[in-house]
Amino acid sequence: MKKARAKVKADINVTPLVDVVLVLLIIFMVVAPQLEAGVSVALPSIFNPDPGNAAMEPTTVTVTREGKLFFEKEPVELEALKEKLSKLHEQKPDTRLVLKADQSLGYGKVRTVFKACQDLGFPGVSLQVLDKANQKG
Repeated sequence: MKKARAKVKADINVTPLVDVVLVLLIIFMVVAPQLEAGVSVALPSIFNPDPGNAAMEPTTVTVTREGKLFFEKEPVELEALKEKLSKLHEQKPDTRLVLKADQSLGYGKVRTVFKACQDLGFPGVSLQVLDKANQKG
């Protein structure tokens, strides 16, 4: 007498798939803030900053605590920055320029870079700041 074979039940185990998806989600959540334009600096915070214009993608110029200049994420000297901005202004005259400067940096260095940007004729040079009202602590 032959024994009846138990039928194999085809069942997909989704637990490993969920684990992988959650790990990828965590990785993207950690990496996404680091993808912002420019170099990371400690921005000054103020009450009631002007609302940004989300419709236009700005070009970012960053001044670090040490006074180093970055055009987007590329390190440059002041003269090279002026040349790059001049070329950018010729190609796209309506480009919005955002200046990010570390809060511990002296006014003179920030003003020098700000004036260099204004002298090239950009329609609006903005200083990026944090909103004190939305900060905790």
